[in-house]
Amino acid sequence: MRERYSQRLPNAGSAVIVAIGLAVLAGCATRPSPEVLKPVHLSEPVHSETVPDRVNVLAATNRAPDSVRGGFGGTWAANLTYEQYTFSVPPGRKDTAIVYPTVKPDPERQFAVVERKPLPKDAFMKQALGSVQPDGTIGIFVHGYNYSYQEALYRTAQIAADAKIPGAPILFSWPSAASVAGYVADRDAALSSRSELDSLVTSLSASGKVKRIILFGHSMGGFLVMETVRQLKLQHRDEVVGKLAVVLAAPDIDVDVFRSQLTDIGQMPIPISLLVSKDDRALVASSFIAGERPRVGRLDINDPVIEEAAMKERLRVIDITSIEASDGLGHDRYASLAKFGAQLASFESGRRTSAGDVGAFVFDAAGAALASPFRLAGRVAAAR
Repeated sequence: MRERYSQRLPNAGSAVIVAIGLAVLAGCATRPSPEVLKPVHLSEPVHSETVPDRVNVLAATNRAPDSVRGGFGGTWAANLTYEQYTFSVPPGRKDTAIVYPTVKPDPERQFAVVERKPLPKDAFMKQALGSVQPDGTIGIFVHGYNYSYQEALYRTAQIAADAKIPGAPILFSWPSAASVAGYVADRDAALSSRSELDSLVTSLSASGKVKRIILFGHSMGGFLVMETVRQLKLQHRDEVVGKLAVVLAAPDIDVDVFRSQLTDIGQMPIPISLLVSKDDRALVASSFIAGERPRVGRLDINDPVIEEAAMKERLRVIDITSIEASDGLGHDRYASLAKFGAQLASFESGRRTSAGDVGAFVFDAAGAALASPFRLAGRVAAAR
């Protein structure tokens, strides 16, 4: 099976080109400073018939505060910091692009923080438990490599606004260096954050009100999620693991490492879901950096080997290639599927998993355009 994977790796020349492309994109893009975390006062919109949405986000981070610029940087802190944010989200958006606020924010075009509040842990937990959905579900988003705190926070707000789920999602932000050149440093930072994510998940699961925790990890955040679940399992914390619905979007995980993680974790009550795409060029670059080793996020669901492995390991491997990406690399498709993770977990609907719930699937983007793309039962067809 390993040989089958290696045959699909891109050549070194292609990977170098993609890596250079990553650097160019990062250099051209205007990245937000911590200034965008400062609450602003917004006047009522003049031209729009609809008012901006208000979205609440809870954040837990093990980043150290940036005493010079404000916000949080890329160094590790000994303790978690908890915050609560309220965002103004522009109405009528056509895509997932985030327009950051300027000195005089335009609520019809730009996202903006309108309230920010630091919280002690007990107040944070009270707010989090108040956001649990009627079916007992709560969601945690774990960002990927090359993310600043503010970028991860605004992305969480975008996802929350598009999902229109009541309550506040939780962002877990680990100390990414927020630099294209920081790949190795970010991997170390992700590994060093396992216990902090473990602590957050364990605290939430202790409440009888919480029946399901959607642990949604993107890219390298998926690696952190899997390592945390593995740690919980090795500690025999089955009461916590049993509440987890793990969704990995474009997971930047070595295929053999993932296989080892699955061996330690075993079969989970709610099958792990993988959102993959063969043309994810960011994962081509990370594969090259890792010595041309294949990444889980680029699995080909049309490969019988992959389909057989998904059935054997009780995984849901879902190809989302048909979803349009906005980053030019095919790596951020997950942002267009705001409620996708929640609906994946809803496969269970309080019932036992059936054999048809695992295997290889493809997301029907055309159908999603006609109805809510997150009513998954009607939008996922078995791959032919």
